[in-house]
Amino acid sequence: MARILIIDDEEPIRFSLRGILEDEGYEVLEAATAEEGLTVADTQSPDLVFLDIWLPGMDGLTAQTQLKANHPGLPVVMISGHGTIETAVAAIQQGAYDFIEKPLSLEKVVIVAARALEAGSLRRENQALRTSLPEQDELIGQSPVMLKFRELLSRVAPTDVWVLLTGENGTGKELAARALHAGSKRSDAPMIAVNCAAIPEELIESELFGHEKGAFTSADQARPGRFEMANNGTLFLDEIGDMSLKTQAKILRILQEQSFERVGGTRTIKVNVRVIAATNKNLEEAIAEGTFREDLYYRLRVVPLHLPPLRERGNDVELLLSAFTEGLCRVHGCKPPHYAPETLERLLRYQWPGNVRELRNFAERMVILYGGRSVLPVDLPPEMALAAPVSQPEEAPAACEPAFLPESEVLDPDLDFKKARAVFEARYLEAKLHECGGNITRLAETIGLERSYLHRKLKGYGISSE
Repeated sequence: MARILIIDDEEPIRFSLRGILEDEGYEVLEAATAEEGLTVADTQSPDLVFLDIWLPGMDGLTAQTQLKANHPGLPVVMISGHGTIETAVAAIQQGAYDFIEKPLSLEKVVIVAARALEAGSLRRENQALRTSLPEQDELIGQSPVMLKFRELLSRVAPTDVWVLLTGENGTGKELAARALHAGSKRSDAPMIAVNCAAIPEELIESELFGHEKGAFTSADQARPGRFEMANNGTLFLDEIGDMSLKTQAKILRILQEQSFERVGGTRTIKVNVRVIAATNKNLEEAIAEGTFREDLYYRLRVVPLHLPPLRERGNDVELLLSAFTEGLCRVHGCKPPHYAPETLERLLRYQWPGNVRELRNFAERMVILYGGRSVLPVDLPPEMALAAPVSQPEEAPAACEPAFLPESEVLDPDLDFKKARAVFEARYLEAKLHECGGNITRLAETIGLERSYLHRKLKGYGISSE
């Protein structure tokens, strides 16, 4: 049962809110002053706070600052009377989750409470996940291209210069942006990320610049945009190449002037943001095709940084795989899988079209399926298993052909790869088991397989140790 704290000096407001929230199944705590509310928050650990702006003694804005300092991640919904909307918006800019205008709406209270509690729960889950995973603030890699990239990033990060990050999908552009922000003098302020490809064109202006109440049909309250939220911090424009020409024109003006008006508003809002943009597209080609503005391109491209694809990073694959596996084993509570040398050889030669993101997903799959066991080439997905078959010297191919594998089965032109591999495995295991006198434990040690895995293989091929 979620626990909600109401801080309001008006007893009828507290009574009304209590009734609404208790009907929804929440546990409700009350306080008539900010000072009393801060004490309740410290001792009762609420999941959500409804906080009035105007209170006797300490006001709501000051109390919100205290709550944020003492309970990071605790969502606070401000309660605002008529004539205090601007103050409520200021509270949101300082970290409040939302505000509700008096007189209170039953439907509004229920919806905002549910959303705020969900946001708080997701924030806690994310924090737990971040704690369990290895630190990823720095880009992992010791390949020459990554050493060069990190050296350039370390020189650019402390400045206020704008950066254009390019690279294929999954190469880590957002991670690079966060490293730039973390190394800057703006690191204490927020970095606000905007996925320009994920926001519908009709909503992107509202998302970026905010809107006033009544600006459009569903605008039942004023909302700050991403530019406002990033004030004194960093604005990360991801997938900038997917932004429409109409929005590009508005972005360019705002980037140049660092000021704008909310949708439906007339008040000019000035901001101070550092912009980091990223794209997987070739913007020079987009300019030639007329789908991207040349002036915006050169405004964003003060310092261009290119993230290399994983296929060009050599043994970084092994370093990343190790780092991902370590963190994922902590999350899933299992032992790490062991990669046989020939398995690693195939992974190093695989092209990784999905780059680091694909490698991370692969690592999680292996942790779940093969935790505490050996991963052989046959266990890899087909595209990886076939990426780099072990080559043999051209001058002596016959020497590598085992005598116990019937020649007729190998040379049969109708034998597909999967069946040929199964035939080879079965004959190989049968011959080796005979050499080991039928002892499965000795066989497992001889050929380097985990015993339970080997037992399943033998059973699958119908090979008996007796």
